[in-house]
Amino acid sequence: MDNESTEPFEFSTHLLSSICEDASSVPTSILILSTLVAVSGSYVFGSAVGYSSPAQSGIMDDLNLGVAEYSVFGSVLTIGAMVGAIGSGSIADYAGRRLAMGLSQLFCILGWLAIAFSKVAWWLYIGRLLLGCGMGLLSYVVPVYIAEITPKDLRGGFTAIHQLMICFGVSLTYLIGAYLNWRVLALIGTIPCLAQLLSLYFISESPRWLAKVGLLERSESALQHLRGKNADVSEEAIEIIVYNKRFSISVDLKEFTEVFQEQTEASMIGLFQLQYLKSLTVGVGLIVLQQFGGVNGIAFYASSIFVSAGFSRSIGTIAMVIVQIPMTALGVILMDKTGRLPLLLISASGTCLGCFLVSLSFFLQELHKWKEFSPILALVGVLVYTGSFSLGMGGIPWVIMSEIFPINVKGSAGSFVTSVHWLCSWIISYAFNFLMSWSSTGTFFMFSSICGLTILFIAKLVPETKGRTLEEVQVSLNRYPTKR
Repeated sequence: MDNESTEPFEFSTHLLSSICEDASSVPTSILILSTLVAVSGSYVFGSAVGYSSPAQSGIMDDLNLGVAEYSVFGSVLTIGAMVGAIGSGSIADYAGRRLAMGLSQLFCILGWLAIAFSKVAWWLYIGRLLLGCGMGLLSYVVPVYIAEITPKDLRGGFTAIHQLMICFGVSLTYLIGAYLNWRVLALIGTIPCLAQLLSLYFISESPRWLAKVGLLERSESALQHLRGKNADVSEEAIEIIVYNKRFSISVDLKEFTEVFQEQTEASMIGLFQLQYLKSLTVGVGLIVLQQFGGVNGIAFYASSIFVSAGFSRSIGTIAMVIVQIPMTALGVILMDKTGRLPLLLISASGTCLGCFLVSLSFFLQELHKWKEFSPILALVGVLVYTGSFSLGMGGIPWVIMSEIFPINVKGSAGSFVTSVHWLCSWIISYAFNFLMSWSSTGTFFMFSSICGLTILFIAKLVPETKGRTLEEVQVSLNRYPTKR
C-alpha cells in the first residue's frame, strides 16, 4: 500500500491509543488489530463515495458520456447500496461478521475492476452497482462487529472510527484523483479491499455472534483472546448469553444455554413487535433525521451551492475537507468521555444553525442586500454544518444502531435500518436540485427545521449508552418475556 493509503491507518492507530488513555479497560493488540482491519472497509466505503467527483471529467471525455449518463453512474451506487443493505443482516448473521466483510470486499474488488477496464457505459454501471452492494454490506457489518468485540468503556470511540475512515476515504480519493487518471484511481481503490480481505484471517470473530449460533466455547475463547489471557471474562461471557440480570455468575452452562435458545430468531416482520418498538423507533428515527437534515445534498452538491451563493467553489470545497476530518476525529475522542447524548445534541444544534445561516444567505441575495457579506455567510453556514455533522450526527447514529438491538433481531433490524438509510440518501440526492430550483432559501430553511426536530427527538427518545454493556442497553430498551 502506498504512502497516501497507509496514512489514515497510522492516524487511526494513534487515535485508538488516545481513546484508551482515560479508559479503565486496556485494549489488547488483537482488539486494536481487529478494529483496524474492520475500518479498512470503512475506508473503502469512503473511497467509493469520493470517486465520482474527481473522475467525472475523465470518464465523460474518454467514454463520450453525457451529463445524464454520468448521473446514472453516480446514482447507481446508492441503488447498489440499498440492495446490499437488504441482505446485510442475514449475511452477517448466517456467515458471521468476518465472512460478511470478506464478501463485501469481493463485491468491491469486482466493482473497481469493472470500472477500471470498462470500454462502454454499461460496464461502468455494473461496476458502480457492485461497489454499492459492497458498501451496503459494509455500512452495517463494520460498526456492528466493532461494537460487539469492544469493552463497554471503549466501544463508542472505537466504533466511531468507522465514520472517521469514511471521511479519510472520501478526502484522500478526492485529492489523489486530482492528479491521477480515473482508471488508475479505480485500480488504487482495490488496494484497501485486498488489505482487508487478506487480514480477516488474523482477527477474532465476534464472541456475540459465536454465542448466537451456539458455539459457546469458541465464544468464550474469542472473548478471552480479545481481552487478554489474564483477564477474567466469566461475567462478560455469561452476560453475552443471558440478557436478564436475574441470572448470577454462578449459573451453569446448561441453564444459560437453555435461556439463550428461548430467544428465537426474529424475521423482518417479527421485528415490528411491541417489545422492539423503542429500539426500532430510535434506530430508524436517527437515521431518517440524519439524512433528511440535508447531508447528502450538501456533500454531493457543495460546489454548486458555493457557486449559487457567489463564493469560490475550490476554496469552499477545500475548507470543507479541512473542517471535516479534525471534527470527526474530535468526536471519536470525546465519544466515551462526554457520552453519546451531549455530542448528538451539540451536533444537531450546529447543523440546525448551519442550515439557517445558508438559508439566510440566499434570502439576503433575493432581497439584494449585503451582497458582499452573503457569500461569506453561505461559506460559514456550510462549514458550521459540516463540522457539526462530523462531530456527532455523522457517526453516532451508527454507533447507537449497533448497540440497541438484541442479538436475535440484530440482523433483520440492521438490514432494515441500513436500507432506510440508503433509501433516504437516494431521495435527498435525487430531489436536492429540484428543491434548489424551487427555492434555495426554502430548501435550507426546511433542512434547518428538520435539524431542529432532531434536537427534540434526541432529547426525548435517545438513550445514553456510554459505559453500559450491550446487554444492559438492550434490556433497558426492549421488553423480554418473564421467565417463570
